[in-house]
Amino acid sequence: MQLKIRNMKFINKAALLLAFVLSGINVSAQEIIPEQVKDSIKPKPSLKGGKAKVDGVVAVIGDFVVLDSDIDLMYREYQAQNIPTKDITRCELLGSLMEDKLYAHHAIQDSIIVTDADVNETMNRQIDYFVEQIGSEDKMVKYFKKKNIESFRTELFEMIKNQKLTEQMRKKIMDDVEVTPEEVRQFFAQFKKEDLPEFGAEMEVAQIVIRPEISQLEKQAVIDRLKQIRQEVIDGASFYSKAVLYSEDKASVPSGGFIKVNRKSLLVKEFKEAAFSTEEGQISMPFETEYGYHIIFVEKVRGQELDVRHILMSPKVTKEAEAKAKEKIEKIRQKIVSGEIKFADAARSESEDKETRNSGGLLMNPRTLETRFELTKLPPEIYSDVIDLKDGEVSKPIWSDNGRGEKVYKIFTVTNRYDEHTADYVKDYTKVKDLALREKQKKELGKWSNQKIKDTYIKVSPDYQNCDFVNNWLKSRSSK
Repeated sequence: MQLKIRNMKFINKAALLLAFVLSGINVSAQEIIPEQVKDSIKPKPSLKGGKAKVDGVVAVIGDFVVLDSDIDLMYREYQAQNIPTKDITRCELLGSLMEDKLYAHHAIQDSIIVTDADVNETMNRQIDYFVEQIGSEDKMVKYFKKKNIESFRTELFEMIKNQKLTEQMRKKIMDDVEVTPEEVRQFFAQFKKEDLPEFGAEMEVAQIVIRPEISQLEKQAVIDRLKQIRQEVIDGASFYSKAVLYSEDKASVPSGGFIKVNRKSLLVKEFKEAAFSTEEGQISMPFETEYGYHIIFVEKVRGQELDVRHILMSPKVTKEAEAKAKEKIEKIRQKIVSGEIKFADAARSESEDKETRNSGGLLMNPRTLETRFELTKLPPEIYSDVIDLKDGEVSKPIWSDNGRGEKVYKIFTVTNRYDEHTADYVKDYTKVKDLALREKQKKELGKWSNQKIKDTYIKVSPDYQNCDFVNNWLKSRSSK
């Protein structure tokens, strides 16, 4: 949802979801299956005469199954990402799918919870993306050959939930893994000079942000409208319906503004304070956050967890305010270009982005917590604005979204460039440490998989029992 402090990007499996809906495959077959069915599963043979192969179960892992069509789907995922599939075997893909199911199965056994609200949030973003690409919800349903929007959402929901279970189980295993400085040294020392890792070209980027000034009149208009909606709900109207009709938080609109809130939720401080200071069954007065103005309805209190609904509205920027903001940032840019002031000093004194102002406008890489960005991993919304900038050049004012649903003017400059180079232990210690940590995490995941395979019900179709799997999925065969 828009309230989250961190910008939520589409998950890397967006291509898989797109392939899924294009394929028309019914994911409900991947759901938990009854115990009595497990021993009677038989693979469906290919039909002759050019007919399509009948879909069937090719593997069972705990309470989950893998279908033959899932392997086809994974091929399409790779193809959608332009990954060559010529040398990838069905055995390799089945092994990967079984590993995912193993994680999902044990996530449930370990009582890892993926909330419906979390799944709905991801699903709604994905559906919004599809609708944006295709044109409308009706066109989306028709294009993906689904009966209706309800069946489409049901299938997508189950797939995303299983993915999240897998991700949470892997995260739980890896979170406890750490590397010591000595382990980092040993990891680096194992490489011969000619085998040392290569790090791609990087750059440091700085920005100055100017927000159009919102008039008090526009702010008061939003406050008054939220007060009116609040009173209408008190008088008997549905908060759910009002949120669907009027809230500007697109992620929560389909669920009537619903959010689960606890003290650790990644929500801005003002929102959590308002939620916990409002009693069950009550509606807050309008309050302000960096995203705009809200009202909150506390639906249920469960100790330190709340079920709330909210409506978000943002004051509108007038054309006059937009013009003034542009004029202001153009003057700042001119002072920098003429040499009257340095970019970093202008950022500290003039930029209205509190997260980068004190660092002279330098952007922080959220993945590494450093100021360097690999060129291929720059945020898409920044890449096109900075990639062609020469050293010391300042971009023209750019009217863009600041990630919080707010339009602002920005100027950028590239402060440093780092060419592609062979890893250096001292200069690249943080990156080397990251590689060492990932290697250790990979080994821990391998140990976990080996142990869980021994303890989990697993059955593989005879059609795939000649596969040379990386993991010991065919343990039953070796035990006979």
